[in-house]
Amino acid sequence: MKKIIHVDMDAFYASIEQRDNPGLRAKPVIVAWNAKRSVVCAASYEARAFGVRSAMPAIRAQRLCPGAIFVPPDFPRYREVSRSVQSILGRHTDLVEPLSLDEAYLDVTLNKLGLPTATLVARTIREQIRNELNLTASAGVAPNKFLAKLASDWRKPDGLFVIQPEDVDTFLLPLPVARLPGVGKVTNEKLQNLGIQTVADLRNLELSVLEAQFGRYGMRLHELARGIDNNLVVPDRPTQSISVEDTFEEDVPLAGTQPMIRRLAEKLWSASRKEPRIARTVVLKLKTSEFKILTRSHTPSSPPTSCEDLISIALQLQDRVHLDPEQRYRLVGLGLSNFREPEDTLQQPALFE
Repeated sequence: MKKIIHVDMDAFYASIEQRDNPGLRAKPVIVAWNAKRSVVCAASYEARAFGVRSAMPAIRAQRLCPGAIFVPPDFPRYREVSRSVQSILGRHTDLVEPLSLDEAYLDVTLNKLGLPTATLVARTIREQIRNELNLTASAGVAPNKFLAKLASDWRKPDGLFVIQPEDVDTFLLPLPVARLPGVGKVTNEKLQNLGIQTVADLRNLELSVLEAQFGRYGMRLHELARGIDNNLVVPDRPTQSISVEDTFEEDVPLAGTQPMIRRLAEKLWSASRKEPRIARTVVLKLKTSEFKILTRSHTPSSPPTSCEDLISIALQLQDRVHLDPEQRYRLVGLGLSNFREPEDTLQQPALFE
């Protein structure tokens, strides 16, 4: 039986700003650029109480929380603190898989300090982060990665939640299916149409029905409904790609995809700021009303350095879609790939694929 911990720093960027500037403590802090199309990189819990969330347009965040204090992001400082957090995690196991600057999985089935339980390891990690970095982290402990991540969110902020193997069904079955990884808006709607609202409902659905409705993901849903996740904690696994996508309520012509592309670019740019490496390739994905998938990609000579750059490249990729003007589209996706270390992102010839 594996012992997995998911550690998630609480409002990481905003908490660092509050820690380093006493005038910001206990105040609604929003980390975002001062730009017309800026999106929220992080929000303190005081700001979240007003409904402010990461990746939200900064203008909307300001409307929700008029008294918020906006602070421009300082990613070099955040990366430095992240390295200190990773150092603490590494004291307990070499099996640490960072997901971003502010969260990671640990396999502590065997731990370096010989602590008797994974719960004690998680408690010790949280105490070390608090005492050494003056920050808080939430942690989840469970028999696998999927459950550990659910658990870490259960008592945020500054919480610890443990799912013992014998308690998996008690915890899992009452949950809404939307809490399962990979169940977004579209998948959730399809499940609702099948009468599936909770994980317990999902467990009662035949595998053959799930595979017919969701293809290969049907097997994944079948396993998640039973608390099964055989994915291992893989140390130092580099990010291969980051992507976002959304489906239109009604199919639209190519020109009608532009507002969605802009919104997705803002969301993608915010997500990419948590990745210490730099993406060099931008990918646009379109799905037609006939479910045909088109992709266009571009690797510019210099990686995008702002959300505006990303939007510009994405719209150029849209211009490279040459189908019948009457063609309509049901989905748009935008991704970043080809991640490199910052020192490796020197000027290189442009490459269209």
